[in-house]
Amino acid sequence: MKKVFHLSHTDLDGYSCQLITKRCFDDISYYNSNYGSEIDSRIDAILRKIYMQGSDDNLILITDLNLSLQQAKNLVQGVENSPKNIEILLLDHHKTGQDCANKYDWYYLDTTRCATKITYDYFLQKGFDIKALETYVDVVNSIDIWLSDSEYFELGKVFMRLVSGSREINRMLFSEQNSAYIFHSLEKAISYVGKEDPHIALDDDIHQIKKSYFLKEKNNTLENLIAGFVVDMLSDKKDQMSVHYKGYKGILTYSIGNTSIIGNEFLVRNPDFDFFMDINGRKNISMRANNKVDVSQISKELFGGGGHANASGGRCESFKDSFEYDKVKEQIQEIMTIGENNE
Repeated sequence: MKKVFHLSHTDLDGYSCQLITKRCFDDISYYNSNYGSEIDSRIDAILRKIYMQGSDDNLILITDLNLSLQQAKNLVQGVENSPKNIEILLLDHHKTGQDCANKYDWYYLDTTRCATKITYDYFLQKGFDIKALETYVDVVNSIDIWLSDSEYFELGKVFMRLVSGSREINRMLFSEQNSAYIFHSLEKAISYVGKEDPHIALDDDIHQIKKSYFLKEKNNTLENLIAGFVVDMLSDKKDQMSVHYKGYKGILTYSIGNTSIIGNEFLVRNPDFDFFMDINGRKNISMRANNKVDVSQISKELFGGGGHANASGGRCESFKDSFEYDKVKEQIQEIMTIGENNE
């Protein structure tokens, strides 16, 4: 049995392709990417993972993403240089991939169907038991290629918003949990297909679908449930995410969202940490403390910012955005080390 590494887009069509392969393979790892250089980063990560943990027989499956000729060339070279056996399969519908499709036999392109329908048809023909997803696939196809006359079009719009609005779990920091959350939401939403006015029913219930993923024992607001869930994940990875400045220890996150609630809860539950810091792709810094250190002073010294002792912010002008957390952390820790040495 092949070990599958499935890279797909970050929208409804992309995640729906993975929802199909989730029902086809037991040993599968999921990766998601937007277009551009993030694809290169994700392919590199897949090749590293295969080298370290892959089996003797691996499949790199790419769906709902078109590669440039250079990206395709790099992928082929990476596969050829790997000591493991790796098959490549790309299933897509974007006509901008035509040059690659003309050159590589593993690059399947069909502009008449969405990637989900292409993926469904491909694996159905391979004999996989996925017939139960047929109507769902038609829903995704109706909205992705904009078949506004389809009976499924309005439901497809709600499905699309369900995925685009599922930002509660940061994809860079927690990619596996992010995928699991979106799969959960889509699986719940599939049950609405066939109901009376399904688009209205699903629209009414999205809040409860979200809460059902984060709810453990005691009910609470969605914001508090998310915060508790995220802090659990951060606490598990806190040693890997720690940064240090002048003898103080902090945790660094990337575009975590809801910084005030998450930052405060993390510090309360992890008293061995002195501050909480988040940076986003726009270079903005947000810091929180719990009476152990004046983060306004840290923000002022390192980022020209300020604020309150327990809540401050700034801007890291030298920060270069990255798709990999380790590279983000490396930059911030270097700034902190330089700041200490300049004292």
